[in-house]
Amino acid sequence: MRLVVTRTGLYQAAMPVIDIVAANEILPEKADAVIVGAGIIGVVTALELSERGLFVVVVEKGEVACEQSSRNWGWCRQMGRDPREIPLIRVGLEKWRGMNARVRAETGFRQCGILYMSETDAEFADREKWYLEIAVPHKLNTRLLSTKDVAQLAPGSLKTWRGGLFTAEDGRAEPFIAVPAMARALQARGGMVFTSCAARGIEMSAGRVSALVTEKGTIRTDTVLVAGGYWSRRFLGNAGVKFPQLGVVNSAMRTSQRDAGFKHTVSGGNYTVRHRLDGGYTITHNHLSVAELTPSHFRQFMTFRPLLQLDRKGIKVKLGTRYFKEMIMRKQWRLDERSPFERLRILDPKPHARILNEALVALQRDFPAFQDIPVIERWAGMIDATPDAVPVIDAIAKIPGLFVASGFSGHGFGLGPGAGKLMAEIITGEKTCVDPAPFKHGRFGWFSKPHPTTGL
Repeated sequence: MRLVVTRTGLYQAAMPVIDIVAANEILPEKADAVIVGAGIIGVVTALELSERGLFVVVVEKGEVACEQSSRNWGWCRQMGRDPREIPLIRVGLEKWRGMNARVRAETGFRQCGILYMSETDAEFADREKWYLEIAVPHKLNTRLLSTKDVAQLAPGSLKTWRGGLFTAEDGRAEPFIAVPAMARALQARGGMVFTSCAARGIEMSAGRVSALVTEKGTIRTDTVLVAGGYWSRRFLGNAGVKFPQLGVVNSAMRTSQRDAGFKHTVSGGNYTVRHRLDGGYTITHNHLSVAELTPSHFRQFMTFRPLLQLDRKGIKVKLGTRYFKEMIMRKQWRLDERSPFERLRILDPKPHARILNEALVALQRDFPAFQDIPVIERWAGMIDATPDAVPVIDAIAKIPGLFVASGFSGHGFGLGPGAGKLMAEIITGEKTCVDPAPFKHGRFGWFSKPHPTTGL
């Protein structure tokens, strides 16, 4: 852990230093749309709306991309997805390919291809099932691989792999620079970004949204989008809107520069590894995340039970200090009171060393090229998950003018540009680029089960 100096003071952070965006200073009296949250979903949606001629304001309690949007793996993938997300990721990848030109800055996107390696017959059978039931019908550029194919795509392994999957059109980008670059592009178009500016809640007139109240003042608007990641449920709850959502902590690390011979992003055994723009690698465990229990886990247990049962091996449960911190966190507050978002500017979970060590040891055992590679940083992020691990991208029916794009369940970075386009189309009433039905808020009234093939 180290201290990261920002414009607004000191934050403790166990994460890579993000590229700090110079915020706007004077809050406008009104805007066509106000976005709550400056992660990738909020910023890309704002950019889409701005490109349509709307005056858009983004408000963020901390810094741009300071939570999961800068702490994720950086994958932009079609492979292994729930079929409901495939049309959206196709739009997202098309947007990613043109992102550097669009924002006139480096986002780190590279179409590098992603490789899934299978150790056992059972694991290979699961991959083959996804390939036959999802990749083939959707006409994805995914290949089912033999042992020899894997050896050619991931050279230097001491392990003989049963086979795998490879999607050449999948890619990667750099989370710690991509979203700040998008935010600056928004500002260049006349949009505004306010950091250390927590949203407290909405005001209503004549039965619809009329303003957003922040700690720095009120912005009159008839359109508010909640894209607050892990915090969306708490914000919406204060407005009387139910939103099923839980947090899962995922840990990652980065290494120093080394040419290990990996051209593609790889997942196999107990690890994932992708090359970074700075010449190092981002390494994670490809199975394990940690559910750090909170009162919300118990309140929503029955809603999330099918997902937890399906992914018992991948989610480790832990009871720690987070339970008590969130137990005393307020669920309701007035708009003239200090909100929970002003008390915790940046959610900074500690990385789980045991999980990361297990991944690194396995990688070094299988690929000697990674032996003794220096690990420079370790960090963790809070993934916001829905009961079916598919996001909500929708209008809130009971409150006209209120929208939500959240619950991306660890898929938000890759989906982000597609999700931003879809959300902007919903807000403006345009014909949508994909069918929005799988992302409806109201689907949780009857509960949408996880997909049996993907577990997502």
